[in-house]
Amino acid sequence: MRMTLSDAARAVRENAYAPYSGFKVGAAVRSASGRIHTGCNVENAAYPQGTCAEAGAIAAMVAAGDTRISEVFVIADAAEPVPPCGGCRQKLSEFAGAEVPVTMATTGGRTLTVPLGDLLPYAFDSGRMAGE
Repeated sequence: MRMTLSDAARAVRENAYAPYSGFKVGAAVRSASGRIHTGCNVENAAYPQGTCAEAGAIAAMVAAGDTRISEVFVIADAAEPVPPCGGCRQKLSEFAGAEVPVTMATTGGRTLTVPLGDLLPYAFDSGRMAGE
């Protein structure tokens, strides 16, 4: 049986290291090759040094040799679906087009799916750099 993005994100969420906030997040991205890559949040006593789940999934994808995202799934234990933070939206946009679906889910079963472009309508990309 093929693992779904939802299953992968739910499973990796259990490995999150969140001793300070208790807010565990799991993320799974499907690359253009069809492979699933996962990440979970990893907190640090020096809060800015932590890592978001989405960033971990992207790093795992790149480490595996993939560079394009075709789908994203993020899950957290919250009353409403939690969107990726601003930094992760920008990181996702480096590897995914504006049309890529981002599903945000709660452990209670609520979901919301929107295109990445709706989450980050004015993404900074290489086309905005001077000289290009």
